[in-house]
Amino acid sequence: MVDFRSDNVASVSPEILAAMLRANAGTASAYGDDEVSEKLNDRFSELFETKVAVFPISTGTAANALSLSALTPPYGAIYCHKSAHIHNSEAGATELLTGGAKLLALDGDGFRLQASTLAEAIPTAGIGVKNRSQPAAVSVTQATEFGTVYRLDELDAIGAVARASGLKFHMDGARFANALAALGCSPAAATWRAGIDVLSFGCSKNGGLNADAIVVFNHEITEDLAFRIRRAGHTWSKMRFPAAQLLAYVNGDLYLRSARRANELAVNLAAKLREIRGVRLVAPVEANELFLELSETSIDHLARGGILFLRRGPRLIRLVCRFDGTEDDIDRFVLALKQCA
Repeated sequence: MVDFRSDNVASVSPEILAAMLRANAGTASAYGDDEVSEKLNDRFSELFETKVAVFPISTGTAANALSLSALTPPYGAIYCHKSAHIHNSEAGATELLTGGAKLLALDGDGFRLQASTLAEAIPTAGIGVKNRSQPAAVSVTQATEFGTVYRLDELDAIGAVARASGLKFHMDGARFANALAALGCSPAAATWRAGIDVLSFGCSKNGGLNADAIVVFNHEITEDLAFRIRRAGHTWSKMRFPAAQLLAYVNGDLYLRSARRANELAVNLAAKLREIRGVRLVAPVEANELFLELSETSIDHLARGGILFLRRGPRLIRLVCRFDGTEDDIDRFVLALKQCA
């Protein structure tokens, strides 16, 4: 069986498992008062080259919704791309935890939100009109839901529009490491230097065990966010275990090494797919996801042959490469596709 369904199906990194075993020795204070958890803020502040507050969170959905709840009032509006995960795949979690804030989905080339589109949309929102949701925040997904990556100049431009309009800026970084590996830049350049107020920092998709995080750059929201996390039931009692994962993830650049491996597999697979007649890549392959348009006959053949993937619509499938994937997985997929091409 060859599994390209998601990077969520991956194993846990050996380095992360080892860190959890080390954290498992003896007893430790609960709710983040342990020695391991207390290292998080300093280590992530070093990583991002500025003082940050870090909150381990069990899921990316919770990280997104809780982050946005601290950025917008219940009557606020949050701008995002129409393909954004918060808009299509989180069952209204943002609306729930913000108390009713409205998501406003915009078009954008390359499955990315454009600063110019955002700048055009904000003045039409009815600012100050009491029966209209008021612009409060903008959210981008990095890498996007279709595997494309925001360039630094694009993030800078969106951040500039947000600041000029008094909007807060959130990044859904479920695949932040994959985007960073593709960009080849520092974590600082891809976040707070572009105006990001808060980052949903993904780990689970790239070798973690149910451990993501919220990284706060705008300290005006830190205390409020801490209460929201507790009230929503997302304060870990045995905080040392997700903290140990997150520290192991960034120490020694494990997060980048794992992401580069997944990205490289995706690039290699894309190169081989371009040589097969009848295969169309729907989006540029910039991180670790591929979207293929195939005939229904080919899709059925792959499914019967033990190839696991996600269907995203008529004739459209998604493939996701993982840090623990292999070249053999790629070769077997390509061979199966050639047999029905």
